[in-house]
Amino acid sequence: MTRVQRIGILTGGGDVPGLNPVIKSVVYKATEMNAEVIGVRRGWEGLSHMRPGAMPDEEYIRPLDRINTRGIDRTGGTVLHTSRTNPKKVKEAKLPAHITPERLKPLACGEGVYDLTPIVLENIASLGLDCLIVIGGDDTLSFAQVLESEGVPLVGIPKTMDNDVPGTEYCIGFSTAITRAKDLITRQRTTIGSHERIGVFRIFGRDSGFTALYTAYVTSIRCVLPEVEFDLERLLQILVEDKRNNPSRYALVIASEGAVWKGQAVGEYGEADAYGHRKKVDIGHALGEEIKRRTGEDTIVSDLTYDLRSGEPDALDQIVAITFANVAMDLIREGVHGRLVAVQDGKYTHAPLPDPAQGPRKLDVPRLYNIERFRPKYSEKLGMPLLLSAVHT
Repeated sequence: MTRVQRIGILTGGGDVPGLNPVIKSVVYKATEMNAEVIGVRRGWEGLSHMRPGAMPDEEYIRPLDRINTRGIDRTGGTVLHTSRTNPKKVKEAKLPAHITPERLKPLACGEGVYDLTPIVLENIASLGLDCLIVIGGDDTLSFAQVLESEGVPLVGIPKTMDNDVPGTEYCIGFSTAITRAKDLITRQRTTIGSHERIGVFRIFGRDSGFTALYTAYVTSIRCVLPEVEFDLERLLQILVEDKRNNPSRYALVIASEGAVWKGQAVGEYGEADAYGHRKKVDIGHALGEEIKRRTGEDTIVSDLTYDLRSGEPDALDQIVAITFANVAMDLIREGVHGRLVAVQDGKYTHAPLPDPAQGPRKLDVPRLYNIERFRPKYSEKLGMPLLLSAVHT
């Protein structure tokens, strides 16, 4: 068995409820293994921008122990903070000020863009890290693949409200997002019903519709997903029918941010982030305007996105976060690395780190979604995992 003396941990990408329970559980398990934990702040930025030789770099490096992590599992967000830094593509304006022009010259990989992977490797060595735990979604884990190929021992833990990391049925943050969305929609029924309107709820999911589908599942309303270009006229017909048949004279639909109707392109705007993503044009407002224009029905459009990632985790996310952390530490103790802690077939396991070329995990549309009725399928669930979405390997 491999004895690990120093473990690094970081959180990258968007925050979700459940990150702090992972951090705390890693620290507590590490003390049982006679290991220490070094928290890296602001995701990959911490390892690309820290000042070597000035240890500890208080801006980016934070030693963690049982005292300073004792109560963090009761709150949302991440005490290590986060960023969307991609060390392979750092723009000149965002370079660390302390790196000399001579050191930067061989790192240029395009016009005004630099690959700081060698800097990250140097900083990992200077910190004396025996292993690294990376908590993130597809983008954060894609750079973990780069480090693994460079010989850095690491373990990935999947987190994203979109629940779309390949290789696992569950990502930290997903259950809380569904719980929050259900509560918000249930509360807004009173306003939408009082005004007898059609309610449109925009929700996270630029490439995959898990969050929209499962929210629709627990609220019994319609949804449209990125996996399927939807028939706009058919949807409007059904929404008007729903409103007419409802004694309270209202109807509801959930739209994933990446959903699009047939013949419409998904517009994007703003500058691309370090992983090449631009913001999607708001499908909620676009759909609300089409409903009004084509049917004459008044709408209420609500953006449920950032509300779903705020605050403390629900019970399921807390359970999964704590368990993922302990599975990761078990792997490290056994000298296993280059793996992603995962849930498959409803069981805790580990899988290969996601291949960035594979892209986000997608819904099994024929099995889970009724395209004609714009709603989840509720039948034929015998033998399926608890969260009804098996991983195909």
